[in-house]
Amino acid sequence: MKYILASASPRRKEILEQIGLEFDIIPAKGEEEIRFTRPEEIVMDLSGQKAEEVAGQRRKEMVPELIIGADTVVAKDGVILGKPKDEADAYRMLSMLQGSSHKVYTGVTFILRKESGVQRHSFFEETEVFMYPMSEEERRWYIATKEPFDKAGGYGIQGRCAVFIKKIHGDYQNVVGLPAAGIYQKLKKLGIDIYEES
Repeated sequence: MKYILASASPRRKEILEQIGLEFDIIPAKGEEEIRFTRPEEIVMDLSGQKAEEVAGQRRKEMVPELIIGADTVVAKDGVILGKPKDEADAYRMLSMLQGSSHKVYTGVTFILRKESGVQRHSFFEETEVFMYPMSEEERRWYIATKEPFDKAGGYGIQGRCAVFIKKIHGDYQNVVGLPAAGIYQKLKKLGIDIYEES
């Protein structure tokens, strides 16, 4: 089985490498279209758009192969926070999140290409994150590290923001950007053992 990650995210790459999966990276480059309002629906749909785009490029390639698309959003009181546009936006997001809890949703879509046809499966994982209060000085210090700018919600749990994370309920890897355990368990249910050839 050939595995393909439809994402250029270095964090998703690291997570799949961590669990010992051998895979190629073919990032989806199309413009994503948000067609839903609930965060769990949004991430499953966007992960599907990414996986479908890459699958469309590979119609003539050999099978079997599994394409993995993923998308992560942060939601606070029903407001979805993407990646900050600038420093002011990052400050706004951190101000919303500090001293309280929020939820991180990652949607994953598998497109399984086999001789017998194509199957599509989507799921999402939800993790609740609790943050300590951050002073104005701490928020500005964190923004100055430039770490917030390529991350949903304006922070990285695996980076310097770790000092402000009080606790989480759920899968830590899900917050980083890819629920490794969820992926393994869902693939097992589909009859795919990622370690069968190792």
